[in-house]
Amino acid sequence: MLQAIKDLQNTAVTKLVNLLSENKKELTFKAPTGSGKTHMMADFMNRVIAEDPEAVFIVSTLSKSNLAEQNFDKFKDYVNQGKFPDIRPFLIQSDCSGEGSLYIPLTYNVYVLPRDLYKDKAKLKKEGTFLNFLSTMQGDLLNNQKSKKIYLIKDECHIATNNLDELKEYFSKIINFSATPKLSRKQHPDVEITTEEAQNVNLIKRIEKGSEEDGLEEALKKFDAIKADYTNKLEVSPCMIIQISNKEKAEKELEEVIKPALNKHSLKWVYITGDDKTCATNDNGLKKLPVSKWKDYMKHKTSSISVIIFKMVISEGWDIPRACMLYQIRDSKSRQLDEQVMGRVRRNPRLLDFETLSEEAKKLACTAWIWGIIPPEESRAKHVHLVKNVQYTIREEIRVTPTKLKDINASKSFDVDKYIENLERKERSISPPSIFEMYKNLMRQNNDIQEMCYQYADSFDKWRIFAENLSEIKVSYDAAMGNYEENMVVDPPVSFPLESYYDESEQTLTLEDWVWCRENANDFSFDSEAEKKWAELLKDIRRDSIGEITQENKSKFLWGKNYPFNSEIKYEYYSNGIHCSYPDFIMKDKSGKIHIFEVKSVNKSSTKNIDNKEYENKIRALEKCYQASSKKTDHIFYLPILDGSKWKIHKFENGDKETIDENQFKNSLRNV
Repeated sequence: MLQAIKDLQNTAVTKLVNLLSENKKELTFKAPTGSGKTHMMADFMNRVIAEDPEAVFIVSTLSKSNLAEQNFDKFKDYVNQGKFPDIRPFLIQSDCSGEGSLYIPLTYNVYVLPRDLYKDKAKLKKEGTFLNFLSTMQGDLLNNQKSKKIYLIKDECHIATNNLDELKEYFSKIINFSATPKLSRKQHPDVEITTEEAQNVNLIKRIEKGSEEDGLEEALKKFDAIKADYTNKLEVSPCMIIQISNKEKAEKELEEVIKPALNKHSLKWVYITGDDKTCATNDNGLKKLPVSKWKDYMKHKTSSISVIIFKMVISEGWDIPRACMLYQIRDSKSRQLDEQVMGRVRRNPRLLDFETLSEEAKKLACTAWIWGIIPPEESRAKHVHLVKNVQYTIREEIRVTPTKLKDINASKSFDVDKYIENLERKERSISPPSIFEMYKNLMRQNNDIQEMCYQYADSFDKWRIFAENLSEIKVSYDAAMGNYEENMVVDPPVSFPLESYYDESEQTLTLEDWVWCRENANDFSFDSEAEKKWAELLKDIRRDSIGEITQENKSKFLWGKNYPFNSEIKYEYYSNGIHCSYPDFIMKDKSGKIHIFEVKSVNKSSTKNIDNKEYENKIRALEKCYQASSKKTDHIFYLPILDGSKWKIHKFENGDKETIDENQFKNSLRNV
């Protein structure tokens, strides 16, 4: 999996954990469908329990589509894989009974509760089983029970849980998880992974919207066109989802329009409804299996089922990464439903080995085609491409050398065997921590440290030595990984991708003569006020300082935004793990020198909640990375920081650093 994805997920979970100490009863975590919400939920619970072994989580999950069982199975898998060893999951079921009454054991710390089990007439509520369970967990003096801190997680919190809301007094915190939290219930996101962030790290697909004039036949032709490439280049059988309404005439349209069209294209299909008896398929092999097994078969990446037809009521609980197209027969009239259904076709089918794919295959894996209603924020995504007719000239002119860090095996800057050999000469601690505590400490470390441990430790004795000396090893390893002189290497030169995307914002600027263009528009958006101001500065100096090429007797200047989507212009740096920086702007000056800019600001923003300490640490880490990269690559790197209305610009050239102001920056370019 891409390091950028791990960074994104880890940062979000860290923010959520830190918010628990604040005086706020209810927190909301928002992340798009397909971004690893269940994984982050498990990580969050594991971190809390590792710090507080008395913590208990109730995970309230939708009952339909076996979503509770799916979450429970995933939690168990994570534990078995050694990812989150501190969680002990238990699935509350209607048949967890003893002597005729329901019983919930007290020896677990993560309880998955199907929402419908706690209704007014359900045994779990009617007999008081769940209420007694919570009371006992909170502390029963007569039975000398130790009080536990109980957290309620509402998975898919946009669905109401009125009965559980009556028990608020038993929960220390309530944490909402959803791709579509409901603002009307005051579920304003405290922590959010935005759609743009997830797209930029290739965690989910971008949407390519079909024409409103297209009918089903046009959508099926597009499916036929990409099917061979999907199968050959991704080694995945693509799948189209057709969404129909619940109204009676939808059945007529299904029989008279949809099925004949699918049969004409020789596509195998499955029709899924809320009732197993009315589900149907034209696949003879699948007909021999019970409907309960159909979903498992359809999820497999080489499944022969090309089209899944379902009614609008079915949205949550479908995890089918090979689905890449959605065709909506009817407008659902529900923004939340549209977003949930869209999530079914936005998962990356080659997420775990995405780096191994060709550029063409990567683009295919990161594209979803949708016909129908798209929520307003999705329509904010704007397509850009390098100026036509000269796009290849631009790519030849702007050649940028990325840098990366050696992995554990390749790096000679930290020899774990030699280091531990020296540690073994030291006397062992009289009272070393327990095996369980050492394991917990190891699991708190980043992936690099854990991997290094298990590569080194081919016996329990070696594992014990590593774990006992973990703190010293980490300090030395961090120092070694931060030794960019030895540990940083250059990659072959790259350029801007031929096309990319950005999300529209209020910070816009008209640009007609840089490397990017849009269809029928010259206005471009930027992520922040600081970015827009820096773009204005570069625009102002372009004629004096920036290289240019000619197209139809007009100048096109060699500078542009480094849009993260599809970009290979990136720099790895170490800060408690390997991270990746995509600089904001790339420019080539009149003498042929490449200039690279990562724009920052210390001004307060009403739209972004930034942790100041985390922000400062990142700037310091980037300074060290860019200083080393300037020596390795012969490019000039900058960290322009906007403070009020003035720029403080850190410049890195040939391994040296200097701090300059705006006028000094402009003068340095005029003199090239």
